[in-house]
Amino acid sequence: MSTAIVSENVVQSPAQAWPEEEGRSWYAAYTAPCHEKQVAEHCGVRGIEHFLPLYTSFRRWADGRAVTRQSPLFPSYVFVQISRRERAGVLSVPGMLWLVGTSKGATPLPRIEVETLRHSLHLCRALPHPFLGVGERAQICSGPLAGMQGIVLRHNKGTRIVLSLELIMQSIAVEVDVADLAPAGYHLPQ
Repeated sequence: MSTAIVSENVVQSPAQAWPEEEGRSWYAAYTAPCHEKQVAEHCGVRGIEHFLPLYTSFRRWADGRAVTRQSPLFPSYVFVQISRRERAGVLSVPGMLWLVGTSKGATPLPRIEVETLRHSLHLCRALPHPFLGVGERAQICSGPLAGMQGIVLRHNKGTRIVLSLELIMQSIAVEVDVADLAPAGYHLPQ
């Protein structure tokens, strides 16, 4: 059984939160596997403002031992706030592989998304969840329709999944909580 409590690892540089006028933006930095905490630590030492949301999971092993662990909410990612000219220097942080973007360069994240996460995650219980896009096949993991599979559909009132009975060539759209969905064939941790 695994439960979670969200915490965050935020370091402000001596300049505190840099004003937007100075051209600083938030970027998603992709790290080597299992190096998120080391990258965040190196960013702190170098005075780079960063954000590493963590969650705490409690797990009991088969031998009866209980283990508490702090893990990244977004595995392999640390968020950094830097200016354009600082991008090359940030890539010299040990364990950091690249800044997420296109072939033309790193793409800044919407400031409101990162700031909302920074200031609100501690108020809710967040856990990592597989990404589901519109049109992808997914399965319902809990509730009365658990085990059924369908296609993810967004609707202005929430998330729906289209369930099809192929034998009779009929479909229905059911409103579901996105937390109850997983990619088809995905086995949720116990």
